[in-house]
Amino acid sequence: MLTRVSQPSPAFDALLQRLARRGEQDLAAVEPAVRAILGEVREGGDAAVRAAVRRFEAREVGVVFQREYGGEEALRSLPAELRSALTLATARIQRFHERQLELVRSFEYEEAGVSLGTRVDALERVGVYAPGGKARYPSSVLMSAVVARVAGVPEIVLATPDPPAVVRAAAYLSGVTAILDAGGAQAIGALAYGTESVPRVDKVVGPGNLYVAAAKRLVYGDVDIDSIAGPSEILVVADDSADPRWVAADLLSQAEHDEAAYPLLVTTSPALVSGVERELESQLASLPRREVASQSLTEHGYALVVDSHAELSRVASLLAVEHVAVQTRTAREDAALIRGAGALFIGPMTPEAAGDYLAGPSHVLPTGGASRFASALGIPDFVRRTSTIAYQAPALAAQAEAITTLARSEGLEAHARAVEIRQA
Repeated sequence: MLTRVSQPSPAFDALLQRLARRGEQDLAAVEPAVRAILGEVREGGDAAVRAAVRRFEAREVGVVFQREYGGEEALRSLPAELRSALTLATARIQRFHERQLELVRSFEYEEAGVSLGTRVDALERVGVYAPGGKARYPSSVLMSAVVARVAGVPEIVLATPDPPAVVRAAAYLSGVTAILDAGGAQAIGALAYGTESVPRVDKVVGPGNLYVAAAKRLVYGDVDIDSIAGPSEILVVADDSADPRWVAADLLSQAEHDEAAYPLLVTTSPALVSGVERELESQLASLPRREVASQSLTEHGYALVVDSHAELSRVASLLAVEHVAVQTRTAREDAALIRGAGALFIGPMTPEAAGDYLAGPSHVLPTGGASRFASALGIPDFVRRTSTIAYQAPALAAQAEAITTLARSEGLEAHARAVEIRQA
């Protein structure tokens, strides 16, 4: 089930290097088709979006853009326990991200006659993409749109195909102001370029399939994007104190997402690997999505057995995985040594599923090793920063010689004269 590779061996080193480059998606294979769809939407507007929905989603859509989408009624229609769970998740996500507002505060100070500062403003309009293929994810609506609302974004457009009641309810709770009833590259194009009915957004966030990922890459520059999302992934970091039942359950929680998902384990204990493999077989037997999970485990599931405790954090840092679950005796200390993780789930009583739904931080995370340089979706993703500079005359006079010297060293005489003309 899991491919087991142990240190020290050339096979281990080769696998580690290959896994570290797992984010290299073959977007080139779909790029010509995606480029054509985007071009059609840019030129044809709503009619092109409807035609693409008919062709790729096999359905007819009349009104592409809906400001009145029945969110409140949809929320009332849900079973009480689901309605309560969505409401609780919304509140927790909001509370967490209100704390993040501290990261993006405006400031201004004065220094010898020069006022300097940074002004922070929320983006005016963002697009939130929610997949509509193999599964529906109202949680992803909450984890993107609530964050945008807390950041102060006044217009939030949710793009998702044929949204059911639970998705419309999540949109309502999140503060979504309109729904674009389309998926795939056609939805990304409508958000990025605008149509007769769809207003152009400033940024597109949210995960999607290969076509969505390619479309986001191609429209970057016309709009901002959060990241190019790849398959979901988890790395369980464990020693011999870990419970194989819980490790197996956490691996399966990602494997059931998609056949391309990466369920990974790094451990110091060969015995734990054997126990986890037995548990995977047992738990798969009753899993509704067992065929998907089984293929994910077979094609992308690996157990890396390392020869020292220190190697746990080194390997985890190198792989920079989306979800990293640390199940060791010294979980907090080990987690602190891991550099590069979308989210850390510390201790055996912290299942990754808690982060997916209710903990509070956004579950929209960098994948494919991008945690080396990227972060979880958060308040900073929905604001722009503007530098503010204001000189008093004596301050400019005091700095004039240094400014003109630097300008002329670069051969930019007009720059220097723009300072000197103010000194006459």
